[in-house]
Amino acid sequence: MAASFPETAISTDRLLLRPPTDADAPSLVSMMADEQVYAWTAVPQPFTETHALEWIRTHAPACRADGRGICFTVIEHLTQRVVGRVELRGTDWRLRSTEITGVTAPWARGEGYAPEAVLGVAQWLFEDRGFHRLELRTAAGNTAGQQVAQKTGCISEGVLRSAWIVRDDWTPGERGRTAPAAGTRSDLIVWSLLPEDLDSPEPDWADRGHLLRD
Repeated sequence: MAASFPETAISTDRLLLRPPTDADAPSLVSMMADEQVYAWTAVPQPFTETHALEWIRTHAPACRADGRGICFTVIEHLTQRVVGRVELRGTDWRLRSTEITGVTAPWARGEGYAPEAVLGVAQWLFEDRGFHRLELRTAAGNTAGQQVAQKTGCISEGVLRSAWIVRDDWTPGERGRTAPAAGTRSDLIVWSLLPEDLDSPEPDWADRGHLLRD
């Protein structure tokens, strides 16, 4: 049987990262209907309630059961509002290494929630699950994602050339945007966070970063 993450929740100063539920679907739909989400991620557009429920009911349970990773909805403690989603994927259990991706809702940007969520996951991985490496990948033009990596103390390791497609155009339609047949190819910057990197001083949460690759 493949190794897998336990079903769990992670709490930080301002956030709760918990397994997604059906009640999250409307917030996820609203969150994904955003130009920057469209440009920097591969989520379907328009992102419908059907897509949201598929991620909640099918993708998230399968991802954890198969040992590929784990999915979280990010909730703000104070308001109980959904402010993002985070996913671990491509987990290597022999190397104890995994990749993190995520999106912060447009209404929650500029508050430092993305780096706080990443560091919360990193601490859980390193201290509770015995992991040794957390990886992030950001498109070369995604400066917000790069700010998240820098504010969490990640180290830039190099560039994967022409490894991503940026969806930089869209067609307005009756039901919203439709994905173009092709976009612009982009390099990906590879970042990593190791247990020893968490020994640095506490970060300033008041950042402008909000989006990682999805």
